[in-house]
Amino acid sequence: METTPVADTAASPPDAPSRLLARIAAFRIPILAVYSVLVPLAAFRAAHIPSEGGIDRLVRADDPDYLATRAFQRIFPDTPSVLLLFESEDPFAPASLARVDSATRELRTVPHVSAFSAVDPIRRAHPGATSDEVRRLATGTQFFSKQGLVGPTFLGVVANLDVHSGAERDAAIAAIDAALERARAGPVRRVGAPYVESWIEQQSGSASARYFPFFGALVVAAALFLYRSLRTLFAFLLSLAAAVALAVAAGVLLGFTFTIISVLVPLTVLVTTLATLVYLHSRFVDRPPGVPLPEHQIAALRNKLLPVTVSNAAAVLGFAALAVSALRPIRELGIWTAIGLFLSWIVAFTLFPALQIALRTPTSGAAVPARGTLLATVLPPFTRRHRFALVGAALAVCAAGAIALFGIPGRVKPMSVGVDTLTYIDPTLPIRRDLEWFREHVADLNVAHAWIHLPAPEATSPETLRAIDGFQRRIETLPSVIETIGPTTFLRLRSYFAGRGEDLPRDPAQFARAAADFEQLLLSEPSLRGYVDPNGLSDLNVTVLFRKGDASGYAALSAAIASAASEVPQAQVRVVGQSLVEAKIGASLVPTLSQSFAITAALIFVVFLFVFKSASARLLAMIPSFFAILATFLGMRILGVSLNLATILVATTVLGTTETDQVHFFHHLHERDGAPLGEALSHALRVSGGAIAHATVINAAGFLALAFSSFPPLRQFGLITSSAFVLALVADFTALPAGLWLTRRGRLRTDTR
Repeated sequence: METTPVADTAASPPDAPSRLLARIAAFRIPILAVYSVLVPLAAFRAAHIPSEGGIDRLVRADDPDYLATRAFQRIFPDTPSVLLLFESEDPFAPASLARVDSATRELRTVPHVSAFSAVDPIRRAHPGATSDEVRRLATGTQFFSKQGLVGPTFLGVVANLDVHSGAERDAAIAAIDAALERARAGPVRRVGAPYVESWIEQQSGSASARYFPFFGALVVAAALFLYRSLRTLFAFLLSLAAAVALAVAAGVLLGFTFTIISVLVPLTVLVTTLATLVYLHSRFVDRPPGVPLPEHQIAALRNKLLPVTVSNAAAVLGFAALAVSALRPIRELGIWTAIGLFLSWIVAFTLFPALQIALRTPTSGAAVPARGTLLATVLPPFTRRHRFALVGAALAVCAAGAIALFGIPGRVKPMSVGVDTLTYIDPTLPIRRDLEWFREHVADLNVAHAWIHLPAPEATSPETLRAIDGFQRRIETLPSVIETIGPTTFLRLRSYFAGRGEDLPRDPAQFARAAADFEQLLLSEPSLRGYVDPNGLSDLNVTVLFRKGDASGYAALSAAIASAASEVPQAQVRVVGQSLVEAKIGASLVPTLSQSFAITAALIFVVFLFVFKSASARLLAMIPSFFAILATFLGMRILGVSLNLATILVATTVLGTTETDQVHFFHHLHERDGAPLGEALSHALRVSGGAIAHATVINAAGFLALAFSSFPPLRQFGLITSSAFVLALVADFTALPAGLWLTRRGRLRTDTR
């Protein structure tokens, strides 16, 4: 049996890192005492972290369009609303109208909720209207149908929520559901952002509880299968709990909140820390005969200090690269995870060694997963014999994956990007089915606001209103525009109900007579104040309902609105709204992926400068990660999976995490500097091959826990990332040794400092 470097290290004079590790080990009792105080406090803070679910909250707080939208909403508050759809064969039959009236009355009794339907303005204009008159007036204009208030088989009721927090929103939603029950409204379809945001926030807050049991079982299985020791299991569990509690609490101190992807922070810390503990403990249990336990522990820690530190630094820098993202949750996730991984490194070299001694984890009679004897025997000759085919196949897959991701200008489109709210909802949920039904039977409505600021307080003047009406008519001619709602919409409806049609007079004098009482309407109609600011009379809002809510569609609409702004001379017109924010999210996904991926690769390469002197070694060490990432994107493209807020993190997660395997592999490879390459490969695979395989299984299984998530993007992320880890392991044991055979010509040169 080959003697491992741990024994050699134990016999050699202690260097500075060894002396530092010995000092840390000597203070194990104070270390345990400090953690016994810090961890419960951190866990308490972590348990009270708030959640956010709004898609519009994904952008950075200093984004210009986000700031403009918030400024607009201070003048024209964007009240959350839900659309309740009452289906029937004849929606205007007396029984159907009675059903809607009963539900509307009950909804108006709910605190902080106001409700209206298309029937309300009709009955206000025509008191005592019969059901046939209501039908004629409701269907004689497209105004109601384009907003989803009237359809061939349904009537809609809008419930506006005067709420200012997630708790108030959830209470209002529950009260709406209770009101519908009291009204015996029967089946009602529910559509609206409050329902979606409430569900996403619940998923953000409860996602950890879904995968922790799975991960707990993984920890138990790993500790008992690899080391067959309950004491080792307790050391693992306590160390992991400390790492996660400290990591999540660090985010609380920084003011971060749980968003739809923040669940990846504790999961990444858990998985990465567990893999680190496996590497450390695999050397600890490999205790040579006759070596005292304290001396052996320092030698084992010293042997793994460099590879663990380098791999941790690579992961920290990889996730920190996400700070370049324009998307707030991704930027926060990157910073948060980087801090968490750094804290987990501290836990691994302070608390875990103290627990090894305090719990007296065994070193004899335990399985030693670091000795991959079969790998050491089979892989060196196999990879040497097939080196050209293995390296060529890996490079071909990488090239195909790069094309699948970024495309070829003029030939292959880049991978599709999706931020559609529908894709974030579990397909089995009623709110998902109701939203799909609405899009199928009404339209896929996107909302934009044209914020018009006048140089003088003349919003109610006939000249201004006539210009605004021309502005609305011009926008309505666009093929992508479904409807516009603005200050003159109320005048159009009044004209329609009076039997004069919806079009307002073009003649200035006649228009002035039609708008003569506009100021009185502004005082008597609260809903009109959502389109004209009654305080300054210099700000107006034209709401635009349109199709094609992606970045290109929004850009085209913005350009058309800017062109139509000439209808309102001297006014400042700016497009704002949540749809603009969502479009920016989609437009930011690919830049976030490419920038963070490039920065991560560059930073890891810089880290490798301090480990490997040879340029070929630095590049070869990155082959498995690049192969896994690009092969994964190739598979996503083939299967039709689009990029979203979760899947764009695959590259950074895999690149930052799988580099651990290559660092450990090269670290042990260069323990045989100057030896024949076959001998060096056998040694590296014998010492680290098993640990690499087990760490990969742990990583893959840990992220696979997200497959149990009811949140589709996280479920996709878990499945895709787990697959990428397996692909990286395949490349570790095939393409990487084959590349060494091609570049080293049979003998290992000294490549480490």
